[in-house]
Amino acid sequence: MHNQKAWITKMLTSNWFHQCFIPQVSQYLLEKGLPFKILLLMDNAGGHATDLSREGVQVEFLPPNTTSLIQPMDQGVIRAFKALYTKNTLADLVACVDAAQDDEDEDFNLKAYWRQYTIATCLQNIQKALQEMKPATVNASWKKLWPDIVYDDKGFTPSEIQHSAIRKSVQLAAIIGGDGFGDMTTEDVDELLDCHSQPLTDADLEDLTKSASEEESEGTQEETQENVEETGLTLERLAKFCNHMKEAKEMLQEWDEDMVRSMQFCNKVDDITTPYRMLLDRKKKQRQQLPITMFFQPRKKEPVPPASTPSEEIEEVEET
Repeated sequence: MHNQKAWITKMLTSNWFHQCFIPQVSQYLLEKGLPFKILLLMDNAGGHATDLSREGVQVEFLPPNTTSLIQPMDQGVIRAFKALYTKNTLADLVACVDAAQDDEDEDFNLKAYWRQYTIATCLQNIQKALQEMKPATVNASWKKLWPDIVYDDKGFTPSEIQHSAIRKSVQLAAIIGGDGFGDMTTEDVDELLDCHSQPLTDADLEDLTKSASEEESEGTQEETQENVEETGLTLERLAKFCNHMKEAKEMLQEWDEDMVRSMQFCNKVDDITTPYRMLLDRKKKQRQQLPITMFFQPRKKEPVPPASTPSEEIEEVEET
């Protein structure tokens, strides 16, 4: 479940509550032999649905403007995680650049890489970041709230993990090189980590409710026009196939109450369809690089009338 701007919305909150939270908590309580009695604490974010209700579930919202004070994850853990995620993403990009150079792939570019960066890739980088997040780091996040339970945190504090990941990110960016990477500084990475820290405005929330499917369908129609091939895997057919695969994944994620099972299926579909999505990207690129002259036909020259002699011009004037 996602949207293009990566912000939580009321619809996503409601879907998560009914299709993910309730089934998983129910299974957990059943395994533990506990009654269905749940207290769900949520922060007071503008994108959170306030009409969540279920028998046996009590939902309470934390007071506004207290997130940075009373939530342990906001004592540096989230920022450290973002820094680790950024470092892992750049490391994956470096690996792809090296592989392209080894294969002498001249078509590789950063834009193509980001097009292939799917939610499955994102989840893999999240898993790597979580594995690097030590238990001592989470323990240290309680230092301001409950210092008595924090043991020796030297070398594992959220700030130390964060600074180490940022320095590594700058080194990886230098390896990639080019505009925006070769001159990257620690301040640039800090700015990147903070770019999504501001709360959403009402205008942002209204913008998020717009249907992304309409924008994608319009873009696909524009891309599939003027197709230069008529048989085989044409640009139009590849785009249609990829859209059908995407719709199938979305339907399964909506219908299957087992989120883990549906994600496993979607990951396998992504792996199987990767060659076709790459082929689609190449055909799009080839179409963009077609010479503009091929879309025009040579214009036939009109015959030029013979020039009149001076004596003929004088005769015409006299007759007039």
